[in-house]
Amino acid sequence: MPRKPAVILLAHGSSDPRWRQTFENLAAPTLASVEGASIAYMELCEPSLQEVVRNGQRRGIEEFSVVPLFLAAGRHLRKDIPEMIRALEQELGVSIHLTPPVGESPLLGRAICEVVEHTLTTTGRN
Repeated sequence: MPRKPAVILLAHGSSDPRWRQTFENLAAPTLASVEGASIAYMELCEPSLQEVVRNGQRRGIEEFSVVPLFLAAGRHLRKDIPEMIRALEQELGVSIHLTPPVGESPLLGRAICEVVEHTLTTTGRN
């Protein structure tokens, strides 16, 4: 049976630990339910995408699926991250698939609607 790719949730990164905690909280349900999933950051904090892929490759993982925790595909997703991925694939001999950002999923739109409805209900403005 072929092994599933390791899932990496990729966030931008920030030097502010409060920012990082927000993304770790968002990632927690996935990390708890998807075996081998991890979170990585593009820049400014650890673990980096490079570190996570290298650690996985050392454990025998050859395929990765990077899920960007971005709302839209700006310069980082069109240029910077694909360049990082190509360099890692060449250096380590692994395969890395970059998915569209979570912001392009209609599921996120529904989740935002639920958050808004919940907010309206809990503030008494229903």
